[in-house]
Amino acid sequence: MLFEKKMEPQCAYCARCTPLDEEQVVCLKKGVVPAGGSCRAFRYDPLKRVPPRPNAPDFSHLKNEDFTL
Repeated sequence: MLFEKKMEPQCAYCARCTPLDEEQVVCLKKGVVPAGGSCRAFRYDPLKRVPPRPNAPDFSHLKNEDFTL
């Protein structure tokens, strides 16, 4: 799996599924299933997964003195 070692399988980013809407996907093996579900036929497709956005850095604790040489 790409980027994360312990990622739980979800039908939303399985190579055998096609999105139907935000909550359901069409699986070649099981038919219409919830996007959060999974089965033994899971095949990871990294192009279907949208990684979470990184947190914005918090600079509020810094002062102007920290940026002078």
